[in-house]
Amino acid sequence: MTLPDPKALLRQLYQAAVDRALPARTLAAELPPAPPRGRTLVLGAGKAAGAMAQALEAALQAQWPADAPVSGLVITAYGHTPPGYRPRRLELVEAAHPVPDAAGQAAAQRMLALCQGLSVDDLVICLISGGGSSLLSLPAAGLSLADKQALNRALLHSGASIGEMNCVRKHLSAIKGGRLAAACAPAQVLTLLISDVPGDEPGVIASGPTVADASSCRDALAICARYRLSLPAAARAGLELGAFETVKPGEAFWAQQRLRMLATPQMSLEAAAEAARALGLAAHILSDEVEGEAREVGRVHAALARAVARRGQPFPKPCVLISGGETTVTVKPPPPGQALGQGGRATEFLLACAIALDGEGGVYGLSADTDGIDGVGDNAGAFLTPSSLARARALGLNPRAELDAHNARGFFAPLGDLLVTGPSFTNVNDFRALLIL
Repeated sequence: MTLPDPKALLRQLYQAAVDRALPARTLAAELPPAPPRGRTLVLGAGKAAGAMAQALEAALQAQWPADAPVSGLVITAYGHTPPGYRPRRLELVEAAHPVPDAAGQAAAQRMLALCQGLSVDDLVICLISGGGSSLLSLPAAGLSLADKQALNRALLHSGASIGEMNCVRKHLSAIKGGRLAAACAPAQVLTLLISDVPGDEPGVIASGPTVADASSCRDALAICARYRLSLPAAARAGLELGAFETVKPGEAFWAQQRLRMLATPQMSLEAAAEAARALGLAAHILSDEVEGEAREVGRVHAALARAVARRGQPFPKPCVLISGGETTVTVKPPPPGQALGQGGRATEFLLACAIALDGEGGVYGLSADTDGIDGVGDNAGAFLTPSSLARARALGLNPRAELDAHNARGFFAPLGDLLVTGPSFTNVNDFRALLIL
C-alpha cells in the first residue's frame, strides 16, 4: 500500500469532511416541489448561511416558477459570503462572530419586522447553521448590545459547553429560543439546519430561533453561577422573575413547522473515513460528540494513538483515528504585562496531544475547525508530526509554556504547520484525525 505524504493525506480527509457538509450537495432535495399559495420569506443566520442562501437560490431557479414571490434576509459572518455569489431575490448581510456587533443587531431587528403580517398561505424557509447565535444578536428587553458583547466574551472564556452557552444566550435574546418561529405564526415554517453541536440537538444550533425550548430561566441562572459569570442587573432580574422565558413545546403553531438536517458532524466524519478507506487505509470513527477541555481531550487522543503505535490496540496500524464534536478552552488571564496567546480549541487540542505523544514515531495529526477558522485566527487548525516538538525546541519554543499561555497558534506557526484554508462556507465543528503508520 502506497499512501500520500502524511500531511497531504490528512488534508485530503479534512477536505472530504468539509465537502460533505456544503449545502449545495443537499439543500435542493429538501425544497418543497412547488411554492406555497402565498409568498415565500427566506430568513437565515450562521457561518454557513451565505452558502445556504446561494444553494437555495439555485434550487429555486431550477425547480420553482420564475414569478414565484420570494424575498428574505440572511445574516452570515464577515468574510463568509461565497466568492462570486450575488443574491438575486434575497438580501445578504455580514456581521460579527463570535462577539456580536451592531450590524447583527440591526439585521435581527429587521428580520423580526419582516415576519409581520404573514398568513397561513405563506411559507418561511429558515436557513440556520452554527454561528447564528452571535449573528442573531437582539438583546432581551432592558439589555444593551454592550451587555450581550460582554457576556459573550465571558462565556467564550469560561469553559462552558456549547449547550450551556446557548442556554444562557437564548434566554437573554428577543429572537432566539423559538421566538423567531413564534413571530412567523401562522405561516408554515421549514427550518433547514447544518449542525455544529454534539448530539445534533436542533435547539442548541444557533440557540434554536425556530425550535421549542424546554430549558428554563432557572437553568440559565444556574449556568451563570456555575461559571461565575457576572450578569447585568436587568439580565439577572429578568431571569429570576422568569420574564425572559423561551417559547415552550405545546404551542399550537409548532404543528405548522418542520425541521430538516442538511449536514451533521457524523456525516462529515463518515465521508472522511470513506476517503481514507478508498486509499486502502483502515479508518475508525471514535465519536462525533467529543466534548471537554481541549487539552484534556488532546491527552486522551494521544494515549489512544500511542497504544495503537506501540501495541496495535485497540486497532492494528496503519490506521487513522477520526473524531468530531466541540471542545472548550477555559482561558486564564495572562500574568501582568503579558499578552494573551493566539490560539483556538483545535490548535490547543493538537499542542496538548503533541506534548503527550512526546515525538512518538509514526504518529501524525490534524486538528481543525470545519468552518475554516480556529477561534479568531486566520487558520483552520494545524498539523502534528513526530518531529513537531524537536523542531519547536530548536527554535527556542517551550511547548508546555505555550500551552499554558493558550498560544497554540503561536507554537505551530513558526513550524510552518498551520492549516490555512480561508472560510469553508459550512460548519460542522471540530475535525480531528490521527494517522498512525
